Amino acid sequence: MDSNLSLLGKQTEYKTVYSPDVLETFANPHAGRDYMVGLNCPEFTSLCPVTGQPDFAAIRIDYIPDLRMVESKSLKLYLFSFRNHGAFHEDCVNIIMNDLIKLMDPRYIEVTGRFTPRGGISIYPRCTYGRPGTRYEEEAGRRLFSVVSGIAGEER
Repeated sequence: MDSNLSLLGKQTEYKTVYSPDVLETFANPHAGRDYMVGLNCPEFTSLCPVTGQPDFAAIRIDYIPDLRMVESKSLKLYLFSFRNHGAFHEDCVNIIMNDLIKLMDPRYIEVTGRFTPRGGISIYPRCTYGRPGTRYEEEAGRRLFSVVSGIAGEER
């Protein structure tokens, strides 16, 4: 186990404001191999920046790690920190992806939000990233436009 992990086995302190600093990584034990890690967070909440009303979503994160991987408890605490954060749905998934790219420098990452209906409309924002100059960059572009039904995540 990486000695830099500070959250595992400790009493949990939940942040009440957006806190990307809570994210931690550990060394990828299979850095020489491409493989996909899927993380599903079905209880994501944030606030509408206009009305202050809560928004609920399932956040799906799929990534191909390089040297570092996100530690799951830190990810849980990070996603919880959005609970009182005001941001539109599309902004939430882009913030999450940007923070994870900065944290891990993955080969590939995709973040999808499946937000519950508000005013009769569900919003499913999706963003993809592939490391520039690699085959993952091309794959990110292909995946972004591969939504068959118009609902992100339905093609799985």
